[in-house]
Amino acid sequence: MSTEKPPSIAPKRPTGPAPERPSGSVGRVSAPTQTSAPVKPAAGAPVAPVAEAPSSGTSFGDRLKKVAGSAKDAVARPTSDKSEPPTPPAGDDGGPRRVRLSISRVDPWSVMKLSFLLSVAIGIMMVIAAVVVWNTLNEMEVFVRVNDMIKTLSGQSDYTLVLDYASFDRVVSLATMIAVVDVILLTALSTIMAFLYNIVASLVGGLHVTMTDD
Repeated sequence: MSTEKPPSIAPKRPTGPAPERPSGSVGRVSAPTQTSAPVKPAAGAPVAPVAEAPSSGTSFGDRLKKVAGSAKDAVARPTSDKSEPPTPPAGDDGGPRRVRLSISRVDPWSVMKLSFLLSVAIGIMMVIAAVVVWNTLNEMEVFVRVNDMIKTLSGQSDYTLVLDYASFDRVVSLATMIAVVDVILLTALSTIMAFLYNIVASLVGGLHVTMTDD
């Protein structure tokens, strides 16, 4: 057997001196510097005015006088320049507005109070009217003439039934009793009608009312 080694296939390193590397940073590419050019505005675009620097000659006193002068001008402005309160819009045709409402429910307690006060006022008016009518008829001697006519027709010389029943005390007492009954009946009937209205309104929708403003 031969003892010779096969040839090596590894690349041979150069035996000469190593090449010199550049002193700059390795792996970095320096971008070329660009000079900023002035940007021109597009055609038709609004150009904002350049704010002027405040003049150094304006003192605090001058600015205070200017503010005071503007305040005096605002105070001396006539009152006609002040804006008037807006008026409510009218209807479509320029006339008064119309609003359609429906009374869907009535409070029975408020109806009872209102009807009681109204019935009391009506009762007082009835008593006063009875007193005024009795005094008028008495001044005209109507009761005496009616009594004399009945006495003549009946032939009774002591007939005084008309004068007894048409006396002032009896008339005022009867008018007062009628007024009290009127107060009780009107108050009770009005309250019952309020309950009935609420029941009917829940079924048919209540009473419709059209209101207009002047």
